[in-house]
Amino acid sequence: MIFRQLFEPDTFTYTYLLGCGRTKRAVLIDPVASEVDAYIGILSESGLKLVYTLETHVHADHITGSGLLREKLGSKSVVHRDGGVLCADLLVTDGVLLQVGDVEIEIRWTPGHTLGCVSYLVGDRVFTGDSLLIGGCGRTDFQQGDAGLLYDSIHQKLFSLPADTLVFPGHDYNGNTVSTIKQEMAKNPRLGGGKSREEFIATMGNLKLAYPKYISQALPANQSCGRGVVPQG
Repeated sequence: MIFRQLFEPDTFTYTYLLGCGRTKRAVLIDPVASEVDAYIGILSESGLKLVYTLETHVHADHITGSGLLREKLGSKSVVHRDGGVLCADLLVTDGVLLQVGDVEIEIRWTPGHTLGCVSYLVGDRVFTGDSLLIGGCGRTDFQQGDAGLLYDSIHQKLFSLPADTLVFPGHDYNGNTVSTIKQEMAKNPRLGGGKSREEFIATMGNLKLAYPKYISQALPANQSCGRGVVPQG
């Protein structure tokens, strides 16, 4: 499998390129609008055809590049059916399998940060978006956030994976690039070490976080697949 982890520094967003070496078909997970030209260059240099853009959720911190990539390359946008993105080409549910050449992508519904959050399981790795971060998790105080639901999602859909499964998050603010399920179960300050559901809910209720700086642009833009609003940055 072809794999590249790409980073957008303004919003600390990771985008992931996955491709099939045999068929040269590829997907991008959580593309950022301001990076579209860079993605097109990478795809061209690698001889890859983009078939899907996969959103882990409707983002509040950056504008998706899915709409632009659809216009330029003919790729199809994939979003969970509860994400509220009617412009998407494919609305998916828990357990759906996407086949991209020899690459099989399993969709795991992991709501709690938002109602439409999903994680993508691909072989020995899982792409968790904002549901599970390295040493953290997504906030639960807006966009239908629910701390109890997030706790259940992580324990049932992510912590149930093999311990050596690689965890690739949607963001990292400390220079981390990858973790494992074993590491997060043991050391994640919010979820690890056997933290109870009640402890987690209490922790999430006391974070007092500022809202993302691009939220007023990002949310309406992402509900339209990133089109109609000038990208941030």
